[in-house]
Amino acid sequence: MPGSLNPTALVRLLGPWSTGAAPAYRELADVVRLLVMDGRIPLDVALPSERALAAALDLSRTTVTAAYASLREQGFLSGGQGSRGRTGIPHRAAPISGPGLAVPDGILDLAYASLPATGEVVHRAFADALLDLPALLPGFGYDAVGLLPLREAIAERYTAAGVPTSAGQILVTSGAQHALNIVLKTLAGRQQKVLVEHPSYPNALDAIRASGSRAVPVPMPHAAGWDIDAMVAAMRHQRPAMAYLVPDFHNPTGRIMSNLQRRRLVREAAGTGTVLVVDETIRELNLDGVSTSPLAAFSPAVVSIGSLSKSHWAGLRTGWIRADEELISRFIQARTTMDLGGPIVEQLAAARLVRAFTEPLDARLAELRRNRESLLELLAEHLPEWQVERPRGGLTAWCRLPTPSSTALTVIAPDFGVRLAAGPRFGIGGAFEHFMRVPYTLPPARLETAVLALRDAQAKLDASPQLRRTLKAPKEVAAVA
Repeated sequence: MPGSLNPTALVRLLGPWSTGAAPAYRELADVVRLLVMDGRIPLDVALPSERALAAALDLSRTTVTAAYASLREQGFLSGGQGSRGRTGIPHRAAPISGPGLAVPDGILDLAYASLPATGEVVHRAFADALLDLPALLPGFGYDAVGLLPLREAIAERYTAAGVPTSAGQILVTSGAQHALNIVLKTLAGRQQKVLVEHPSYPNALDAIRASGSRAVPVPMPHAAGWDIDAMVAAMRHQRPAMAYLVPDFHNPTGRIMSNLQRRRLVREAAGTGTVLVVDETIRELNLDGVSTSPLAAFSPAVVSIGSLSKSHWAGLRTGWIRADEELISRFIQARTTMDLGGPIVEQLAAARLVRAFTEPLDARLAELRRNRESLLELLAEHLPEWQVERPRGGLTAWCRLPTPSSTALTVIAPDFGVRLAAGPRFGIGGAFEHFMRVPYTLPPARLETAVLALRDAQAKLDASPQLRRTLKAPKEVAAVA
């Protein structure tokens, strides 16, 4: 991510920006504003000087000066006239926290991406776990590292995937979010920088903010995957303590990073001292059979986070961290300031599930493939102006809306029977108003109901541009999974 944007690069991003329907300065300001909100122009980047941009666009300097002045008034550009302003987002008061994952009756919830339990398999694992429990009852029950059978089972899966791992390199946690909080407490902390993809997983961004760390967002060009050059530039320029990445069926876009990109990223991170922290929670939801190696296969310094939440059931609350043993020791010390260990029965059940990992997976993947095709067909039929990326795996589709109306759509959607997570939940500072994440975790019939509701909500917004302008931010922000 460069510290400044040269005129040629900005002109390329602007594209055919002028329609002649409004004053040129206003159209120019509007397009730059949308590029910032979409994440295609990073935050805290210096735009070209007024003189340089005027020459590149073959405009009068007065036009560019007026456009920059408008952006400053709106809060999208800092600095005074004549200086190279830096991009930003207008300050907004923090939204009121919403009601977690609770959803009213009669509302289809598309705000989170999660599946019901693989019922028979999970139930059987808990029933068997109860048979193992008596042998552990004489102990105290505190275990800040995790039960050995579970750590051995997780280590064996990594080894089979080409990442030789011992049980001593595994720390069992209460889910992936708990794992990330432990890693942040150990590796980052107050005022240290954490590189993130932009967009990224909302709960991870929340955890980074809560830790006091400063997120360094690196844009992911629309439909082009990871911009490794920009990530390398950010690591060299910003020197983040760590990077939080989702290279496997990225949440929210569903993209997957190639092995070539992984290898280069690992090499460059080693040179800057940035610890790569990889969230592999969705890695097993490989709908198209894409073949890649875990990022840790390219370097022992990579820290991997995993969980059973998406593959089996979020109610298990079982996750883990894989790292070298020295780091695991530091993570354990950090963990004991938060809790003294996870529930024993859940770990016994999880050990059985990990050892028979693929048992429920084939049926789950087949179900997700059907749901994905259904959602893509429904969106193409009923919302043809939405540009939808075809995800290679995972649980969600990332959609580009025809107007920057994601928040407004989220506000009115419950009136039509649907709850959504607005695009800005996946970004920093209000970016991604042009985007919406839509999970395909519901069966086809319910997906049809949801898409028809989205169509009607979109039609209401299209019929009332004033309504779209009025609905600037939701009164409540629900949790997103």
